[in-house]
Amino acid sequence: MTDPSRSALDIASTPAGRHLVLVSNRIPLSFTEQDGHISAAPSSGGLVTALEPILREHGGVWIGSVEIEDSPGLRDELQAASSGAPFRYVPVSLTREEQAQYYEGFSNEVLWPLFHDLQSHCVFNPGYWDIYQRVNRKFADAVQAEAGVEDIVWVHDYQLLLAAQYVRERRPEAFLSFFLHIPFPSPDIFAKLPWRSKVLESLLAYDIIGVQTRRDERNLVNCIRSFAPDVKVTGRGERRTAITRQRSVSLAAIPISVDFDQFAEGAAEEVVAERAKQIRAENPGRHIALGVDRLDYTKGIPERLRALNALFSKHPEYRLRLTFIQVVVPSREGIDEYQELLAEIERLVSSINGAFAQAGWTPVLYIHRPLPREELLGLYRAAHVAVVTPLKDGMNLVAKEYCAAHVDNDGALILSEFAGAMPELRTGAIPVHPFDEMGIAEAIRYAIEMPAGERYRRMLKLRAQIRNADIRVWRDRVFSEMEQALSSRIAP
Repeated sequence: MTDPSRSALDIASTPAGRHLVLVSNRIPLSFTEQDGHISAAPSSGGLVTALEPILREHGGVWIGSVEIEDSPGLRDELQAASSGAPFRYVPVSLTREEQAQYYEGFSNEVLWPLFHDLQSHCVFNPGYWDIYQRVNRKFADAVQAEAGVEDIVWVHDYQLLLAAQYVRERRPEAFLSFFLHIPFPSPDIFAKLPWRSKVLESLLAYDIIGVQTRRDERNLVNCIRSFAPDVKVTGRGERRTAITRQRSVSLAAIPISVDFDQFAEGAAEEVVAERAKQIRAENPGRHIALGVDRLDYTKGIPERLRALNALFSKHPEYRLRLTFIQVVVPSREGIDEYQELLAEIERLVSSINGAFAQAGWTPVLYIHRPLPREELLGLYRAAHVAVVTPLKDGMNLVAKEYCAAHVDNDGALILSEFAGAMPELRTGAIPVHPFDEMGIAEAIRYAIEMPAGERYRRMLKLRAQIRNADIRVWRDRVFSEMEQALSSRIAP
């Protein structure tokens, strides 16, 4: 059951009762077109998990790109998809060239690796930059068409860093808030971006810039001081203010989270509990370790698999005692580097299973597809250990989902020290360096051998932390920042 005290976290309305216009790279739907008929299905992802409950509660508009051309059929399907909900979807149609060069190109071959401190993966193609600007203008056009004078425009993530400046050209008075879901790089990394001044100038056209962690907030402040010396930064701690010639910009570190009650209640359902029992019955007497990741080189999946290989090689006593389940959700399939990563993961899985499998035991169970919610929750509940080892992450909601789903307060979380969730979950997680393969192997051993009492105490702390700082608390903090900014903003 939901704790009645949770209602104290709920607020009656958006800041100043204003209408929400949420803007993200994509509408949270996947589309298929066959024989002229368009159908839509809900898509998954951390951003969707975090934002959809807020829009369902408060209503508004969700602006995002779609993978197919705008048409009456698409509009009908979007209307059907939001039927009964207090919000509606507004599509931004992109050409194939725009999709390739804005999203797969600049967003994911320049910004994504750079902001994750993996600049060796960057492709600084000037053509990407040109299309990135063009697409951000398209989003600004959609905002202009949909947002009223009193609306709150809430833009999300690295694909839309320039949107505020283009909205300002049309609506200087607009109230614009931004939240970055990935890390913000340090000045020495950000300096490698040829268009750094333009990006920073455009970011400072927002009224609020929210980031995940204090680390990101410090990096943002240091980049402003390094590359925009005319901008004065005041304040300290989790909230700073950047004062430009046009406005005061609030800079706030607000860690995002999950809907704790939704995951806990879902995991407690009978069908999920039965599925968890079935998974354990399929692995009798064995510990189950779990990795759940979107296909990406920042998630540390090959490093994790090599750590597992080292564990079975150095400690043969864990063969037959441990089954590792690795879920890889397909992502960015149009980028060659991601296909190469997928091939490497599958080669490592095949190598481990070929070297160590015995009759009745497969060391690594590999799943390469999105999972239905009940199946994912069943895996979370069944797994004795979650291994979450990104090379760097803005937050990593899988770590929080796993703990929220462990309603029996059993289970262990192994967490990379470079995950954005680490500062919050440090007291209960087992910390590891994601490049230290033997360190990860030893952490898995430690988790398996951990006394039941310690495992219980750690999980109790983890679940209490996530419960007390869940998506509602994040929302309330964001809305509080908006309230303050609205009351104190300097008119353009």
